[in-house]
Amino acid sequence: MDLGIKGKRALIGASSKGLGRGCAEALAEAGVDLVLNARGADALEATADHIRATFGVEVTTVAADITSEEGRAAVIAAAGDVDILVTNAGGPPPGLWSDWDRDDFIAAIDGNMLTPIALIQAALPGMMERGWGRIVNITSGSVKAPIPQLGLSNSARAGLTGFVAGTARQVAHSGVTINNILPGIHATDRAVSLDTGVSKAQGISLDQAKAQREATIPAKRYGTAAEFGATCAFLCSQHAGFIVGQNILLDGGAINATL
Repeated sequence: MDLGIKGKRALIGASSKGLGRGCAEALAEAGVDLVLNARGADALEATADHIRATFGVEVTTVAADITSEEGRAAVIAAAGDVDILVTNAGGPPPGLWSDWDRDDFIAAIDGNMLTPIALIQAALPGMMERGWGRIVNITSGSVKAPIPQLGLSNSARAGLTGFVAGTARQVAHSGVTINNILPGIHATDRAVSLDTGVSKAQGISLDQAKAQREATIPAKRYGTAAEFGATCAFLCSQHAGFIVGQNILLDGGAINATL
């Protein structure tokens, strides 16, 4: 399928690896020029080199902490006018409700709520003026079914979801769509981190911890960054203009819900 976005320009956060890279590669395959951001310069440049060589698109890199004001300003300045925005940032650490204080919540909200909102606010005016734009936020399945040990993520991402729900409906008339993708467990560094925690807590091997988690997923496996990226690219395509303010769950059926 021709996604109809060749020659568009996209900004993608946390895109040196994992789900962000999956989105970057899928958009590059569709002919989209990219602005990639991550904190680690080496991994970011390696990803950019691979995408340039594989897909022949223009790739600009900005190594910066996008959750900081300075980093965000640098990324926005380098990106310029973008047609597509994919917001993404690593989630806060797991724990118990009794582990967290105000500073922990502020950090989570800064990273997973206020940062994507700031990027959306920066991108929207130009998109609306040009009459076309796509914004996709990578959030979490915890928005639909809270994960007890991820209370910081539950809170911050739920706040972003509420903001998007109202904003998406205010700007849809201008040809701009905003949607969220809610990942379950995918084969990324985040999954390794979570499985490592289970491994240590239960005194089992990492492979056993992974198998234990896979058994709870109807698909009996973790998702891949490539299939996640393909979903993202479709939401960014010319064919997705009537999808507005939605939360698309990609979790292999792990969340047991009718709606």
